[in-house]
Amino acid sequence: MTEQELLLTGIGGQGVQLCAQVLARGAVIEGKHVMLFGVYGGAMRGMNTDATLVVGDGPLLSPPLLSHTSSAIGMHDKFWRPLAPKLRDGALVLLNDDTFDAPVDPVRYRVLRVPATERATALGHALGGSMVMAGAYAAASGMIGIDALIAGMHESVPSYRTQHVEANERTLRDGFEWATSAAVST
Repeated sequence: MTEQELLLTGIGGQGVQLCAQVLARGAVIEGKHVMLFGVYGGAMRGMNTDATLVVGDGPLLSPPLLSHTSSAIGMHDKFWRPLAPKLRDGALVLLNDDTFDAPVDPVRYRVLRVPATERATALGHALGGSMVMAGAYAAASGMIGIDALIAGMHESVPSYRTQHVEANERTLRDGFEWATSAAVST
């Protein structure tokens, strides 16, 4: 059995929790076992927001609070410090290149700097950086396919945000395609 662990961090309002939900629901749609745990700072926007996701092809052994992880998404570096020591050697690390300035060792980890905010904005969805990251992570990690990811997004978007579904789909596809070509070019 294989398990993949993912830690996500960023600032409230960047879509970290939605990103985690989309990945989790997409994995469930593909028939995988999933545990998701979201943590919010003292305020919804501007404070830290973290999520832990564990996905496996059978019953999960890892708890949803991880001391070590095989992958991470950093939407912003402001709250990265507590997460960094949890990365295993060789961990896949996706960083939002537009908002993440802290150095991350590209020798110790497989680092992919994704211009997520820039790409989402270019697609007319300035709030869609987390969807670009979800698509890029799905492609780079092989955790789930694009169709399940999009279906997971449809299930995750609340009814009062349905106006973003079409743009979310565009940005998910863009991130997936971007990471697929980035992997081919490296």
